[in-house]
Amino acid sequence: MSSSESDVECCPPFDPVPWDDQTFKWENKLFIKDRVFTIFYMPVNFGQVMKRLDQVVKSAGATIPDYLCLSDHTSKWNMDVLLAVDKEIQGAKNMTLIGDFYSKVYEGPFRDTEKWCKDFDKLAISHGFKIKKWFMWYTTCPKCAKKYGKNYVVIMAEVE
Repeated sequence: MSSSESDVECCPPFDPVPWDDQTFKWENKLFIKDRVFTIFYMPVNFGQVMKRLDQVVKSAGATIPDYLCLSDHTSKWNMDVLLAVDKEIQGAKNMTLIGDFYSKVYEGPFRDTEKWCKDFDKLAISHGFKIKKWFMWYTTCPKCAKKYGKNYVVIMAEVE
């Protein structure tokens, strides 16, 4: 691989500070939604779906605030992805999130997900939150995580 190929960045570097152990309120936070096929929760066509969504966003002249993409593991076989956008996009599955949210950043291999989820649940309870809906934010693809030397994953939940 040439140095120019290794310098190509498909995922921007992630700054964990604004998302680590934070609470925030969303009022009509815009997203577009798509679905990823999974096998026992492992995504199969995640890259294809992200490329398709990126093209939809670019074609509409929209942007992706914070490069935020929430994953909702709906079953062992499907995962919904919610990509933040700065405006409604005609022809896409537009949706909004409204409410109070809590987020915590984790770093490490995906095999630690169960450990992270248990920790997140304890943290949310310690903050007095009741979790209504869980999301995962895989902040970089595996190639970029390797390039940056960090695999940050944000667990985010709608809370009450």
